[in-house]
Amino acid sequence: MQDNATEVTAAGIARLAGVGRAAVSNWRRRHADFPKPVGGTETSPSFALVEVEAWLRKQGKLAEVPLRERVWQQLAGHPEGPVTALVHAGCALLLIHERPTVWLEMSAGSDERLAALLPDTLEKVIVPRFGVTRGRRVHSGRAGGGAAAVNAPGAVNAPTSAHSAGAVNTPPAAHTAHAGHAAHGVNTAPAVIGTPAVHIPTSPEFLPSVPLLRGAAELAAETGARQTFEFLLGRHLDANPRQYTLTPAELARLMADLAGPARTVLDPACGTGALLRAIDTRPDQEFYAQDSAPDLAVLTALRLALHARSTVRAAVGDTLRSDAYPWLHADAVLCHPPFNERNWGHDELAYDPRWEYGFPARTESELAWVQHALARLKDGGTAVLLMPPAAASRRSGRRIRADLLRRGALRAVLALPVGAAPPYNIPLHVWVLRRPDRTPAQPEVLLADTGQFATEGRGGPDWQAVRDAVLDAWGAFERAGRLDERPGLARSVPVIELLDDDVDLAPARHLPPAAAADGAEQLTAVRERLGETLRLTADLTPPPADAARPARWPLTTVGELARGGALVLRTGGSGGHARVPVLTDHDVLAGTAPSGTLPESDEEAVLTEVGDIVVPVLGGGSMARVIDEVTEGAALGRNLALLRPDPAALDPWFLAGFLRGTANNRQASSYASTATRLDVRRLQLPRLPLDEQRRYGARFRALDEFERALRHAGRLGEQLVRGMYDGLTDGTVAPE
Repeated sequence: MQDNATEVTAAGIARLAGVGRAAVSNWRRRHADFPKPVGGTETSPSFALVEVEAWLRKQGKLAEVPLRERVWQQLAGHPEGPVTALVHAGCALLLIHERPTVWLEMSAGSDERLAALLPDTLEKVIVPRFGVTRGRRVHSGRAGGGAAAVNAPGAVNAPTSAHSAGAVNTPPAAHTAHAGHAAHGVNTAPAVIGTPAVHIPTSPEFLPSVPLLRGAAELAAETGARQTFEFLLGRHLDANPRQYTLTPAELARLMADLAGPARTVLDPACGTGALLRAIDTRPDQEFYAQDSAPDLAVLTALRLALHARSTVRAAVGDTLRSDAYPWLHADAVLCHPPFNERNWGHDELAYDPRWEYGFPARTESELAWVQHALARLKDGGTAVLLMPPAAASRRSGRRIRADLLRRGALRAVLALPVGAAPPYNIPLHVWVLRRPDRTPAQPEVLLADTGQFATEGRGGPDWQAVRDAVLDAWGAFERAGRLDERPGLARSVPVIELLDDDVDLAPARHLPPAAAADGAEQLTAVRERLGETLRLTADLTPPPADAARPARWPLTTVGELARGGALVLRTGGSGGHARVPVLTDHDVLAGTAPSGTLPESDEEAVLTEVGDIVVPVLGGGSMARVIDEVTEGAALGRNLALLRPDPAALDPWFLAGFLRGTANNRQASSYASTATRLDVRRLQLPRLPLDEQRRYGARFRALDEFERALRHAGRLGEQLVRGMYDGLTDGTVAPE
């Protein structure tokens, strides 16, 4: 069933038809029958999805709106906003996942009947999974600055006092347990103090979402309930990148592996749930999550419930001011805390019992999160936190760092490469901590620096190399309590060596440099490769250009060729599997290997094939890249268009060469206040016989080889210069 009220923006229409937004603007100007706006603003109008779908089909630009796209447009255009739509869809998908026959019986009737039946039916699923009650929406404030959830989408507004009427599953001794650790290793009650994240919507709340729920159920029948929710959540996060600070999937897996197997796991700043989702599932597992943002807390809860059969407890609230689990002693804590917060509760929390290692300064919010994590561990439990590098060396935190070291709580500081996680311009650290059950006689701490595994592309570091280096060093350190020096990479340092005036834990300041002999040999090899590349570049230099009269060919456009079946046009960047390499617009412009990532989802990505042409659509540059064996099989990234020519009609190198013409790109581009966007369908090329195309294609291919040789020579030259500067300044290269 199609929802007549669902609206779609110009960007959504472009995604439906596989074109750029400039094409949609052209359709509005050129076609009097194009659907009229039904909402939005004058500068950003919205249109009825059913009218747009009918118009596209009438024009032959779309056979049928793909199911995934229709469900996404229903979610994005929901009258209560996409977060509410995601929550409602998540509740229905959880019901479908756990009781599919019940859903089939309920959905057989009218929309009104389905909306009326959902709350009672969901109660039988959601209450056991989340431990919440339904229909309780009590207005409440927050004591001490904790996050309020009044009328927030998907959140229960329960009283914040643990002893107020209506509190959900409150352990009677919760506040007593918070004061000490006499019962470490024993969780007094599986409860949430404060505001649980999940509530069961009422029938009137569900009614506007029923068309979306039916579409999501149809999609779940094809791909599965969990995969459907991951697709919708991933698309929402991708559409709103500035609203969320995400933990990359590869980093989440690394942090989960460092924590090790765990039955009870807490993330006190859960965000979208990436860290808890990365934990290996096991029987009788319990997940605890808290976040100050109500939408993130509820989305995390639903995501985890669909991911595994584990018990899930999720709460809304400011963790440092209003801890939802003061009684908890978990096996593991994973956390990506907010960085550089001044208003974290310094004035209110001076006498909080969690500050066992010292009261954090106002500028040391990260050390407050470290101590909160330790306070929520059982004896011997492990905490893994993502930290800014300044937390390892700021003078204001040296006393707390010193006490963490003396008592054996801090076990490792691991420096990540630049680009591992936001903010991408600094090398973040991972801290591994353990709640000490006894103080080691001669404690050592593992320091490692994986900065050498950074890459030039936007897709982050070489994660496989980072994982191998970190887990190998950590495993050896865990088994022996120490680690022999691995020059330039890792070593274990006796705590006594670090307890100076600064207590500086930055790994790079304590690691031995890489072997000098290896550095000199590498410089010699780079110089030899540069010489070979320069000789190749000279051989590939194009011959002198012969003058010719301007040709007047009959022209066609990419759009006409696509409609005629001579090529297939696709756009990328809507999702994909996490482990598929992604070709980005930066890779195309720089001529490098695939280096990007896409939001993790089970949506089918556009994969490249040999002979495809990939064109960046943003930035105003004239560039087209022919896919070869190196880039074959990569997923198509954002802001890229892919052209797949029929080899019986078009030569790929001929097509790519003419697409790079400067004048051609200018006439096909539209200009906004901050960016230039290319409408690939408007790019022109001459109508030539296939033999003539191949003659031009051979020349264009030779130019491409020359261009790649120049780029390679430039990179080798930069590497040689950087290595020489480093060698001269560290004494490993003589000034001769």
